[in-house]
Amino acid sequence: MRGYELMVIVSGDLEEQAAKGWIKTITEQVASAGGAIVGTPDWWGKRRFAYPINKKEEGYYVVFNLNAPGGALDDMERAFRIADDIVRHKLLRLPDAEAAKRGLVAKV
Repeated sequence: MRGYELMVIVSGDLEEQAAKGWIKTITEQVASAGGAIVGTPDWWGKRRFAYPINKKEEGYYVVFNLNAPGGALDDMERAFRIADDIVRHKLLRLPDAEAAKRGLVAKV
């Protein structure tokens, strides 16, 4: 298992409850890939972009810490690329020391 950080920006055109529905969807996708969300997703709320992205001015930001086997999240990333409600996403594999510090993997 590897430690990851996932940031997702959901379209600001959605109502807040619909945007929060993406938290459940992402949690289910991670679980179906054999991973698990660690802790509570960090909901930042609606923020204004520094510049327009796809003709949108605002979006809802959420950050996840998760564990998953290597390569297991490729299908989820592919789904994010074609989802109309996802403006941007970034999946980072954390270095082992940082993942251990966050409690995502056993200490090395």
